[in-house]
Parts: sequence; structure tokens; C-alpha cells
Amino acid sequence: MRIEEFDELDTESAYALVAVWAAIPAWVDTLVADRPYGSVGALAARAAELAAGWTRADLDAALAHHPRIGEKLASEGEEAAASRREQASMTDAGADVTARIAAGNAAYEARFGRVFLIRAAGRSPEEMLAALERRLRGDDETEAAEATGQLAEIALLRLRAAIHDGHQDEGAAS
Repeated sequence: MRIEEFDELDTESAYALVAVWAAIPAWVDTLVADRPYGSVGALAARAAELAAGWTRADLDAALAHHPRIGEKLASEGEEAAASRREQASMTDAGADVTARIAAGNAAYEARFGRVFLIRAAGRSPEEMLAALERRLRGDDETEAAEATGQLAEIALLRLRAAIHDGHQDEGAAS
């Protein structure tokens, strides 16, 4: 979608789109209300600025919508589709790595009381496993901050995948 289209969307449609990026109601409300942006850069800058203020409650709200790394998603919808794309590298993961990630997910949830969150896009299963094992050794405060940072990375990647400035598709029909 071009930024001009996003800027002109009705509020309900814009809200539904932005909520896929990160399901944090106040963040979504503000990004939608602050339109028009005029450029993806301006939208991304505002999204990042707002994400810098996310709290642990915001993290918990958003994690209610995130699947576990390596989990097979049965659900449909834009958020599930985004998660499938982001975790595509898991389809090539070996059985040992998949089993270790599943065990790590369970240990992480038992330790921290929330789903392990990592920007999966661009990472191999082995890289995600190494990060999971490293983060299991951290304290809760440090881990919550890292998870919040990962959530912001995911949100900004999803934003940039959904919205463009209009130049990339022009002339494609010729």
C-alpha cells in the first residue's frame, strides 16, 4: 500500500492494519490519529519514537498475539501470515534444533511468564536458538527490555513491508 493510501484510509481500516504491526492499543491509536505522514520515513520515525516508550504492560499486551518460535500456526489473518513469513527459516530447521527451541520456549515461559519474542526475519533457526539460550540466563528486567526492543524491530519491519512511498510499484504494469 502506498503511504498516500494509508494516510487516507478510514480509521477502522487503518487501525486494523497498524494493529498487525504491534497490537498495543495506545500506540495504534496514536499512529492512526497522527495521520497524514506523507512518507514512510515519517511514519516509521513516529512509530519508533512511540515504541521507545513501550512499557512492560505494552509488551504483555502485544505478546498475547505472538506465536512461539517454531510453532505451527493454525490461525488465519494478517498477523498469522506475517508471523509465518517472519519464521519461514524454521521450515528448514533440523529436528534437534526444533526440539531445543521447543524446550527453550517452555523454559523461558516458566522463567519469565511470557512467550519468548525475537525478530525472526533474517535469522536462522540456529541464531534464534542461540539467542533464546543466552536470554534464558538473563535477569527479568534486562530480558523485558530486550523483548520490548525485539517487538519494536518486528513492528517496524511489518510497517515497512506493508507501506511504501509509491515509487517501487510505478511502471510495473508496463
